[in-house]
This record gives sequence, C-alpha cells and structure tokens, in this order.
Amino acid sequence: MSSTSTPTSSARPSCPRPVPFQRTTASVSGAAAVAAAIAAGELKARGPATRRCEELLARALGAGAVLMVQSCTAALELAMRLLDLGPGDEVVMPSFGFASSANAVVLRGGVPVFVDIDPATGNVDPDAVEAAVTTRTRAIVPVHYAGVGADMDRLRAIAKPRGIALVEDAAQGIGATYRGRALGSIGSLGALSFDATKNLTSGSGGALVVNDRALVARAEALRDYGTDRARFTRGEVTRYRWIDAGSNFALNELAAAYLAPQLEELDAITAARRLVWDRFHAALGPAEWAGHLTRPVVPGECRSNAHIYAVTLPTHAAREQLRRDLGALGVEATFHYVPLHSSPAGLRHARVHGDLAGTESFAARLLRLPLHTYMAPHDADRVIEALLEVLPTAVAA
Repeated sequence: MSSTSTPTSSARPSCPRPVPFQRTTASVSGAAAVAAAIAAGELKARGPATRRCEELLARALGAGAVLMVQSCTAALELAMRLLDLGPGDEVVMPSFGFASSANAVVLRGGVPVFVDIDPATGNVDPDAVEAAVTTRTRAIVPVHYAGVGADMDRLRAIAKPRGIALVEDAAQGIGATYRGRALGSIGSLGALSFDATKNLTSGSGGALVVNDRALVARAEALRDYGTDRARFTRGEVTRYRWIDAGSNFALNELAAAYLAPQLEELDAITAARRLVWDRFHAALGPAEWAGHLTRPVVPGECRSNAHIYAVTLPTHAAREQLRRDLGALGVEATFHYVPLHSSPAGLRHARVHGDLAGTESFAARLLRLPLHTYMAPHDADRVIEALLEVLPTAVAA
C-alpha cells in the first residue's frame, strides 16, 4: 500500500502519546497527482481525474453509472431532484443518521418520516419502515451505519411492489458489501462520501451512484447546470443547451486527482482498517460476556469496511464515565449522532412514526473507539488496555 502505508512497528513509546480518534487518510500519490494536474493546467471540473475516479468507482461497485459530485450531501440532494420530490411527499429514513439525508428531503418541500433502528446494528428496522409507508411515501433512505449494510432484501421487498424509490445513504460504505454487492449499488440510487473523516478522502467530495439506467441522462444534466453538456462532451450533440432545472454539483478536479490513487488502493486501505477492527473485536469479547459492554454486530450477509468500531454500554452514565476515563488516559473516544427526531430542525420539519426508544437508547449508550488507516498495533493495544482498565469502574458508577 504505497501511498497510504500503515505503520508496522509494535514498539511501545516510553512516554505514550495520546491516541487520536482519527487521522485523515493521506496520499503521497494523490499529492503528486494534484501537482501534475496543476502543472498541466487540468483544473476544469469533469476533467481526466474525475473521469478516472468514476471509472474506478464503477468498477469497484459494479454499478451502471457513477457521477462525482462535491459531497455526499450534494449526491443526496441530486437524488431527491431526480425523483422530482415535491411538497408533502414523504421519505422514510432512520432518525439515527446525519442531517444530510433529511435536509435533502426538506429542501424539496418533502417530509422526512423518522423510524426506529435495529439496536444490534444501528441500521433502520425494516418492520418500522413498512409500518410508516403511506400513499405519500416516495422514497426510503437506509443509512448503512458504520459501513455495515442495512437489510436491503427486506427494504427492496417493501419498496419495489409499491413503486417506492430506494436511495442508499452509503456515506460510510465505500469498500463494504451486502450479499456480495457493494453498498450504494443496490438501490435505484446511492450516495457515497469522501469527506475528510471517511476511509478514502478528497477533502470534501462524494459520488452519486445511478443504478437505474433510465435516470442516468437526467442525472448528468442536473449535475451539469441542467444542461446536456455530458452528451456534448461525448460528441452526441453538436452544442449543449439548458434542458432542465439543475445546478453545479461537479467535484473539483484537483479533489478528484487527490482521490483517484486512493481508489486504486481501496482493498489495501480497507484491509488495514479491518486488522484494527478485528483486534478490538477479539480483545473485547470477555468484556461483552461479562455484561460490561456490547460489541458491534456485523450480520453474516454483510462485509464491513471497518469504518467505525463502536461499543454500547449498559447505560448513558456508564458511557459518559468511560469516555471521560479514557480521555484522562490519553485515548480519544466519542459518541455519535443526536437523533434527528429530537433535534430542533427535526421537530420543525419532520414527523415520527412509532416508538423510537431503540434509537434514543442506542445513541445515548454508543461509544466510538479510535480507528484509522494508520493505527499501529501498539496504539490499538493501548486503546484496549485503557478500556479494560477503566471499564469495570465506569459500568459500576
């Protein structure tokens, strides 16, 4: 793994440095590619680096078409435009997720309908989704939490006969699969993130995965100011025109140049993270059997990309005590989303279907451990040792 090499030394420092929660995946090859693009004057969006990213992603995903965009947020907004979502239309999604999925609906005048999750995985509960569907439901947006696939078979069975679109929020999903299929490649549309916090990064960037061939041409137009510029670039028309109400969603070419080498090393980057994930999982088994915490669950039909390693504690108080105690030992651990249904904008713009007790409990008890591409074995072991040292006291508090 040349441009994103992982430290291999297991020597423990005499004065241990703090273990940060994350480090952004860097790319020496990417930096060189950016410099080459600048030297060549390749600064225009949708240039050769963008095309390379789209080719690499399409190959990795097995998807019909991939459009590089400015962010996963942009991909989700573009998806809702493609569906012609309008005022009063409903989109069912988990409350445990980032604001982007809900914003994409609200900005079109739609109504996010929040439902509960499966507390074993943090992914949306298909039974809760089915109960929330009405005649106004236009789409279902599963969030593949921590790079673990939602139950896509059940969700497709709910969506397809009702003519409901399935839009995957696979922001955390690059390199992960469900029944051998890449996350983002299963629904009608998928959205990926290459934010600085993700396994692969362009600083800020994303991709819209278009699995419904009937939507490809319009997706291209909406991304390119609502014009048929993509067809013009391919020589299919002699000039390009304004044909739809679009915007400029295209990824910056320099960001694409930085990302492309990482896409070429996707398997190696994912493997490096899985080594850390597996190390945590094996070491924390006894703590789970003692009832002190619950380890993350990856269903047998899923293959995780090791984006997050998160445990759940018996109570919120135990989670908070453990977080503080780990911090005092130099280990940075953190919680995750405030449920959208209880957030100020969620209270204004969305509605809730059913009891979201599972979501509230999961969010209150979840603790994410440090995990990044460059984590050395001795740092992973420091996290484990610190956690096991303070865990009994935190749980008893």
